[in-house]
Amino acid sequence: MIDNICKFLAENFPTDFASWLLGEAIALTTLKPSELSVEPIRADSVIFLQSSKIILHIEFQTEANKNIPLRMADYRLRLYRQFADTEIYQVVIYLTPSRSALVYENTFNAGELNHKFNVIRLWEQPTEIFQKYQGLLPFAALSQTDNPEETLRQVAKQIKNIADKRVQSNVAASTAIISGIALSQEIIQRLLRSEIMKESVIYQSILQEGLAEGKAKGKAEGIAEATKQIALNMLRSNIAMDLVVQITGLSLKQVEKLQKTSTKLPKAAKSPKRSR
Repeated sequence: MIDNICKFLAENFPTDFASWLLGEAIALTTLKPSELSVEPIRADSVIFLQSSKIILHIEFQTEANKNIPLRMADYRLRLYRQFADTEIYQVVIYLTPSRSALVYENTFNAGELNHKFNVIRLWEQPTEIFQKYQGLLPFAALSQTDNPEETLRQVAKQIKNIADKRVQSNVAASTAIISGIALSQEIIQRLLRSEIMKESVIYQSILQEGLAEGKAKGKAEGIAEATKQIALNMLRSNIAMDLVVQITGLSLKQVEKLQKTSTKLPKAAKSPKRSR
C-alpha cells in the first residue's frame, strides 16, 4: 500500500517532487516502465518521471534492502539503452528511521563497473521542505521533526485549506496512510478529518481491492467476505473507524472486533531519536 501511495503522489504532483529532489520546478511526465527494454520492471516499486532534458528515477523504501545498489545500476543501464543522451537522476528515499548501514549505501561495484546514485533518509530532511508543497505534505510527519504529532497537526490545517476538494481528499488520504509509519492510528484519526478523505481515489482503490478478493468466493458469502476485507484494508491503512463503519455498513462493534482480532494491523514504528 505504501508503495502505491508514494507512486500516486509522485505521478500526480511531479513538479512538487522536482522542486524537492532537483531543486527546480521542472514539468515532468510519467515514463512507463514498459517503455524500457529487457524483462518487465515491478511497476509498483519504481517511479520514472521525465522531461525533454532529464529523467527522474525514484525508489521509495520502507526498510533497508541489500539489493538496492544492484537494482539502481540495473535500471540505470536500462535507461541508458533508451535515453543515452538524457540526464538521469536516481534517488532512493528511505521512509522509516533505521540504523542499518544499508540505508547509507549509494554505490554499486562489480569489478570495473562502478555506479553511484543518490540516497535520501527522510528522517534527516528538514520538515519545512514538505510543508511547502501539497504533494509532499503526506511525508512531513516522517521528516526531521522533534514532534511528529504536532507536525501532523500543522499538516492537517494546511490540508483543510486546499481549495480543490479532489486534491484535498487525495492528500488527506495519503497523509493518513503514510503517517502510520511514525504515528498511531488513534492520533491520525484524531487529527485528520475522515469525511475529507471519502472521495479520494486512494480509498476507492482500497474498496475495489476488497471487492475483488470477495468476488471469487461466491455471491452471498463473497459479499460478506468482501465487506470484511474492505474494512480490514481500511483499518490497515489507518482510516478512521467511523468512516469504515459508514462505507462498509458494518456496525461499530463489528469493526472494533475486526480491529482487535486482526494480527496484521500495523503498529506505530519505534523510531530512533530524531535530532536536528
